[in-house]
Amino acid sequence: MTQRQIPHEEPLPACRAGHAARHIFDARRPGAGGGHLVECACSQTRKHAEFADALAAWKRMHRIRTPRPRPAANVVQLGLRLGGGHAR
Repeated sequence: MTQRQIPHEEPLPACRAGHAARHIFDARRPGAGGGHLVECACSQTRKHAEFADALAAWKRMHRIRTPRPRPAANVVQLGLRLGGGHAR
């Protein structure tokens, strides 16, 4: 069998319907239809040469956005005062 499921330490993001995603690697050469794909019960990406490309296609397909890191609440920002010159 040329296809195998590859486990990941962190779970892959679920699809919009809530199905768990899994990473499948087809060991055939790319010209023969091999590559990486991400699939769930209701959808799958096309095969890509790199897993990162398959995951990006999965996120684009299901409109999964990576959350921005929130700024730390314990950081105090002071006003910037430029030295020299005079105020108007």
